[in-house]
Amino acid sequence: MSAAIDFYFDFSSPYGYLMAEKIDAVAARHGRQVNWHPILLGVIFHATGSRPPADGVSSKGTYMLRDFHRSARFLGLPYNPPSRFPLPTQNAARAFYWLDGQDGVLARQFARAVYRAFFVDDRDISAPDTVLDIAEKLGVDRATLAAALQSPEIKARLKSEVDGAIAAGVFGSPHVIIDGEAFFGADRLPQIEQWLATGGF
Repeated sequence: MSAAIDFYFDFSSPYGYLMAEKIDAVAARHGRQVNWHPILLGVIFHATGSRPPADGVSSKGTYMLRDFHRSARFLGLPYNPPSRFPLPTQNAARAFYWLDGQDGVLARQFARAVYRAFFVDDRDISAPDTVLDIAEKLGVDRATLAAALQSPEIKARLKSEVDGAIAAGVFGSPHVIIDGEAFFGADRLPQIEQWLATGGF
C-alpha cells in the first residue's frame, strides 16, 4: 500500500466537517489509508499570523457563511449553522487522541459524531460533558475518558500534534498532505481524487 495521507482538521471548522465525511472513502478507492490529526486553529493562527476566515461581518465573512451552506449541499451533507461559532475544541481533540490509542476506527467514528453534533445538531462541543456524551453513545467508558481528558500524556500528545502540524506547514482546516503535496480546503476533493488516481499532476 502507498504512503498514508495526513488529514489535519479542527473540530470547529465547517470545511473540516465536510472533508471528514469524504476523505476516507476517497482514499480507500485508491488503496490509501488516512492519518487523522485534530489540531487547534487558535494556536495555528497565532503561530502563523493568520486570522479566522469568517467573521460574519466583512464581505468575505458573509460570503463564506453562505459558502458553508452551498458546499454542504453540493456534497450532499446536512449542515445547520451552530449558534455559537467558533468554539474551543481541545476536549474533543484530546478525546480523539486517547481513543485513537485504543481503537483507530472508533476514534474516527467519534470524530464524525463530534462534527455532526456541532454542525448538524448545534451542540456545545467545547463542553467536556458533551464530548463524554458523544463518546459514551459509542460505547466508551465515560469515567475512563473523563480522566484521560485531564491526563498530562494526552495534553502533551495534542501539543505535539499541533507543533507537528505547524512544522508541516499547516495553516488552516482542512489541510490534507499526500506524498508531500498539500491540499487546503474541502473544495480540493476533486484534485485530491485525481492526484490519487494519476500519481500526481
